Order: sequence, then structure tokens, then C-alpha cells
Amino acid sequence: MCPPESAWPSLEHGGGNESPVVKRSIVIAGHKTSVSLEDAFWKGLKEIATGRGLTLSEMVGTIDSTRAQGNPSSALRLFVLDHYRTQIAIEDGTNLPKPDVLQAV
Repeated sequence: MCPPESAWPSLEHGGGNESPVVKRSIVIAGHKTSVSLEDAFWKGLKEIATGRGLTLSEMVGTIDSTRAQGNPSSALRLFVLDHYRTQIAIEDGTNLPKPDVLQAV
């Protein structure tokens, strides 16, 4: 379930939508690596993983193994965006095409 729009930060300049980039170490496919994401994306990933009964490392590993190109940070951002876009579409009763790279997660 998505938070109500009133809970979302304003998109106007200075509206509190700053989300600093946070670099974290994470294990992907048994290898420790660093991934830089805005804090909002880290929070989104944790919420999604918890909702699916996965650890953050398990979910990130699955996302990484299905990415066709690009870097891990971009793949994670796109995954979070797709998750919430799909949720909104379901709530609205609309259909969104699903990107192939995110189907397995």
C-alpha cells in the first residue's frame, strides 16, 4: 500500500525532498561491494524486502542477477520505481507494462 499523497515530500524547490546519497556495503552473489543510493531508495528496498520475507541482500542479489545492463545502483532504483508504480496501477485498476528485467523478483 502506498502512503497518501499528503505524506509525500513536495517536489517544489526546497520542499524537503532532499535525500542524500548513502554508500553502503552489501553482499551480492557472495561478493562484498558498495552501492550508492539515495536514502529514500534504501528505505523503499528494505520495505519491499520485508514485505516479501527476504533479507535485503537476498533481494538485491536477485535484482542484480536479472539486470541485463547498467550498474547495480540504477537497477535498484528502477526496481523500487517499478514496484511502487505497479502498486499504484493495481490500486487504480490500470495496467502498466512490466520491464522484463524485473519479472523474476
